[in-house]
Amino acid sequence: MDWKNHIHLDPAVLLGKPVIKGTRLSVEFILSLFAAGWSEKQILENYPFLKPEDLRAVFAFVADYMKEDALYPLQGEVG
Repeated sequence: MDWKNHIHLDPAVLLGKPVIKGTRLSVEFILSLFAAGWSEKQILENYPFLKPEDLRAVFAFVADYMKEDALYPLQGEVG
């Protein structure tokens, strides 16, 4: 999936956080809903302007960025 058709980065919107195009819903916010246990159906019902492709683009965006960035544990965390 080409997430670039769905995810937008603009310094003038939410301080440059990646958002779903045409919204002020950040990738971070959508991921936090999934992390809190929301289903795709619940998100789409509560945000009817979103499409399933938008949600897939969130994961495609994160997957691409995870490939490029090294993650290190925060100080005091043990993996």
